[in-house]
Amino acid sequence: MGTSLKSRVLSFARSHAFQLSRDLMAMAFEVDGEYGVLPSDEIGADDDLAIVHEFFPWPAH
Repeated sequence: MGTSLKSRVLSFARSHAFQLSRDLMAMAFEVDGEYGVLPSDEIGADDDLAIVHEFFPWPAH
């Protein structure tokens, strides 16, 4: 996957994670060169994921 395409895919995943985080804590992750988004409570300690970014439903102070 080219750098620009990878960057766009990551941007897309982050956008969806941000929208999801309006209600839940969400995480954008990478596994096998692919990106995804899940609510953080669905990610287990045994999952082989590289967390790219965490999104929180409340504003940082």
